Amino acid sequence: MSLKAVFFDLDGTLLPMDMEVFIKSYFGAISQKLAPQGYNPKELISVIWKGTGAMIKNDGTHTNEEVFWNAFVSFYGEENLKDTIYFDKFYEENFDELKSVCGFNPKAAETVKALKEKKLRLILATNPLFPSIATEKRIAFAGLKPSDFEFFTSYENTSFCKPNPNYYLDVLNRTGLRAEDCLMVGNDVSDDMIAKDLGFKVFLLTDCLINKENADISKYPHGDFDALSAYVNTLL
Repeated sequence: MSLKAVFFDLDGTLLPMDMEVFIKSYFGAISQKLAPQGYNPKELISVIWKGTGAMIKNDGTHTNEEVFWNAFVSFYGEENLKDTIYFDKFYEENFDELKSVCGFNPKAAETVKALKEKKLRLILATNPLFPSIATEKRIAFAGLKPSDFEFFTSYENTSFCKPNPNYYLDVLNRTGLRAEDCLMVGNDVSDDMIAKDLGFKVFLLTDCLINKENADISKYPHGDFDALSAYVNTLL
């Protein structure tokens, strides 16, 4: 079996978190930041959810960034695009506060380092719903650096989202990799394990398992970071 690259999910995989707690804290923080500009918190959260839903349904004709802000404009109007500077300030000045609601597992960074030493190519395949600055900060929360990966997806550079198979096909095309030479590691059965249908090898990290449809996970190699390392060794 060949293995040339490992694709990692971020939230709940390299960065331990309870997704519901993180999302609640994120919405609370960003709505508080925008409230002085006249944004009703409940209304703003609803619009952000609409934008997120639009990104998940993105068909590849626009970047996720464009799709999100189109949803924003459809509710608030183009004149409110002037307020993007306050969203930017939130990510620059306040997003770091969310580290307190995330966990930390030193084995995440240790595993990434060990795989780099094995000369494997590393791709951060995080669902591209956030701007790159927020992704880079979450990478740091996990004890890693953006330079630990040769490529990571963000809403600026990607036009699909998980679980759309085109998300994975797009990353393969950009990196010149073949699915059969890659391992996808993630904690979400629906979003991450779909890569298997494209020919990826997969590993389900169960520390922060998300299994919305109660799928039988026994069909996937699964476990913690130690089990992941052991599985990678069987592929080399």
